[in-house]
Amino acid sequence: MIHHGRKSRVKVKQSGPGVELNAQSALASSPIHALRDLQVEQSNGSLFISGRVGSYYHKQLAQEAVRAVSEGYRVVNSINVDDFPPVKMTSN
Repeated sequence: MIHHGRKSRVKVKQSGPGVELNAQSALASSPIHALRDLQVEQSNGSLFISGRVGSYYHKQLAQEAVRAVSEGYRVVNSINVDDFPPVKMTSN
């Protein structure tokens, strides 16, 4: 089958730790300080993100930062969110 004028968009998974290092680097260099201490591990075609952040927004930002460099790997977001209850204001 011949395709004229079209480029293949198939992503090929890297072998070895390259994609894991790229993902870890993406988090470590993030302008969001809360993402810098998260960990990434690669196993069986998946990238696992772990650690703790203070909001679900930061959890999502970390996932998207890793997904941007995931090169076809499945991204598993196992980040814990320190969800503190709202502070009650008291009057004196």
